[in-house]
Amino acid sequence: MVALAFPLVAHERRQALRRRWSCQLLDIVNVRLETRGRSPTGGSMLVANHISWLDIYAISAIQPAAFVSKSELRGWPLIGWLAARTDTIFLQRGSRSHARVVNEEIGRVLRSGGNVAVFPEGTTTDGTELLHFHAALLQPAISAGRPVQPLALAYRDRAGQPSSAAAYAGETTMWRSLLRLAREPGMVLIIEVLPALATDGSDRRAIAALARTAIAEGLALAPRSG
Repeated sequence: MVALAFPLVAHERRQALRRRWSCQLLDIVNVRLETRGRSPTGGSMLVANHISWLDIYAISAIQPAAFVSKSELRGWPLIGWLAARTDTIFLQRGSRSHARVVNEEIGRVLRSGGNVAVFPEGTTTDGTELLHFHAALLQPAISAGRPVQPLALAYRDRAGQPSSAAAYAGETTMWRSLLRLAREPGMVLIIEVLPALATDGSDRRAIAALARTAIAEGLALAPRSG
């Protein structure tokens, strides 16, 4: 489907397909998605804490977006191929010239009314802490005058208690992650859509700090300083 039909259908149809596929994948791994708050508006930069590879599919289930990912993902078997064909923007870390190209592409998507999703922590955690937010990728939203939409993601077990079964952090492999999910059926992923942040007249560090504080409060976490 991705190879043959996806490039030929209209943008709206591609978004609907991505939403459907994402919902189906969550069903397959027996994770129920619960959304709180209003859906993000088009042309927003979605900023979320990062716990699992499931985060991408959960966000796509409520509001498909172009995700910014490390360039190494492009070389992963199958996953890299799929990502490259489903609106992923690849970032080559440590290259300022490539960062400018990526920022231009992010700005283009936002100005056209599309959403772009970033995980400004730059890595995953087990969900019990919130790391420093890197502000550089927020600049295109400011330059384009588009809002930044914080999303707070939390995984809960069937009893409603915090769960780290979905965490894809440290030395966890994909196989180990799938086994852990299978051992904890009935998991719930809660996405709280927090109030959008206007970017007019703001700088990226201030916006990053505001987004980080909003997500930390949404998760009832004390964000790590910095």
